[in-house]
Amino acid sequence: MKITIISGSHRAKSQSEKVARYIQSTLLNKELADQAEIYSLANNPLPLWDEAIWQGDEQWQARLSPISQQLDESDAFVVIAPEYHGQAPAGLKNFFLMWKTELSHKPALLVSVSSVDGGAYPIAELRMSSYKNNRLCYIPEQVIVRHVESVLNDNPDDNNPETDHYFRQRITWTLGILKQYALALTAVRESGATQTDKFTNGM
Repeated sequence: MKITIISGSHRAKSQSEKVARYIQSTLLNKELADQAEIYSLANNPLPLWDEAIWQGDEQWQARLSPISQQLDESDAFVVIAPEYHGQAPAGLKNFFLMWKTELSHKPALLVSVSSVDGGAYPIAELRMSSYKNNRLCYIPEQVIVRHVESVLNDNPDDNNPETDHYFRQRITWTLGILKQYALALTAVRESGATQTDKFTNGM
């Protein structure tokens, strides 16, 4: 089982990456995945999408091929989205424009991050619009890490004990569900029912 964690923050040192590292360690320590890798959008490693990406442009191919292989080999994903002005980050939305078959019919867990009591808007935005043509399958469960600075820190003294305990339990439980979706959707892909050259885009 290989799970890729996509950290959607543009910032070099972000709370999203902190959450990503915690999820990575949980997946491995709880034996919920054999491999758990983080792909970070810190410092905007991907240029804005343009039509050359679908025309075999060599620069785009060289840039995307290693990431494409990682995504293609993954059985499931965790998508971490901080809330920027009530929205999902632009770099994360841009990321979803790059892929089609690599994400198709694979489960993903949405995790949003907020410094206050927010975090719901990025979840709603990504559920509404980020899956259409790449056919990523968001599972019904989600995690909204509110007051993120006070939870999931390596130093226990930096954590609010009550909320930190809650989020650690909730994340482990939700990752267990993600694993089961990954196992189930493997059979869907292997059935051949999802293969089509006629309906390459979602409606």
